[in-house]
Amino acid sequence: MAIAYFYFHAELNHFLPRHHKQVRISHLFEEKASIKDMIESLGVPHPEVDSINVNGEYVNFSYIVSNGDTINVYPISARNVIIPSVSVLPKPLSIIRFVLDIHLGKLATSLRLLGFDTLYRNDYEDEKLAQISYNQARILLTRDKGLLMRSLVTYGYYVRNTDPQQQILEVLQRFDLFKLISPFKRCLRCNGLLEPVDKQSIIEQVPEKVRSQMDEFQRCQDCDRIYWKGSHYERLQQFLDGVINSQRDE
Repeated sequence: MAIAYFYFHAELNHFLPRHHKQVRISHLFEEKASIKDMIESLGVPHPEVDSINVNGEYVNFSYIVSNGDTINVYPISARNVIIPSVSVLPKPLSIIRFVLDIHLGKLATSLRLLGFDTLYRNDYEDEKLAQISYNQARILLTRDKGLLMRSLVTYGYYVRNTDPQQQILEVLQRFDLFKLISPFKRCLRCNGLLEPVDKQSIIEQVPEKVRSQMDEFQRCQDCDRIYWKGSHYERLQQFLDGVINSQRDE
């Protein structure tokens, strides 16, 4: 029987059982395994890991754990205090796009409101979500850590907060997205892009009261839903102002 000693740092402790939080974990094992598999066997999804130090040297996920190894596992927030020579994070995406699991419907709406390409359906199975994330290079946001452990998932993040308003701030901060906010450009229903549309061409598709009060309209290029600055617009604008101001308060 071999043994390895694990230390999980900062927010990675979120994934550990209470008796393993903030302590050295003595992990017994018989068969050789990659450090990636061993980390996940202890409960931490691989997309949450930024760097791994074994006996003073940084390694990648393919490292085979040996008897007596002392292993420090760091999240991305540790970059504030260390600069690893090897990071296990994938290459940064040139275009930020998301796919969300069934638990994050309100977050999906908020991301679309802010202009981010966000796929969401309440009937996506876990296998489908992982496949979409892999095939389309989308960041998988989820409240299911088992889903993040699927081998297909390269880009992923476990959303800690349960409150939708806190969730959107959490995601914006985690991926440094505040400068990329571009509101009112995506359909909240289907994620399609909006385009200006002539009032006369859609006059029969809007309520009579709206026809007399509004002159500017947008239409979703995918599902043809019509948007205008109705009573909901002020509420949405207040939401946006709150999100943007939250960064200034940091």
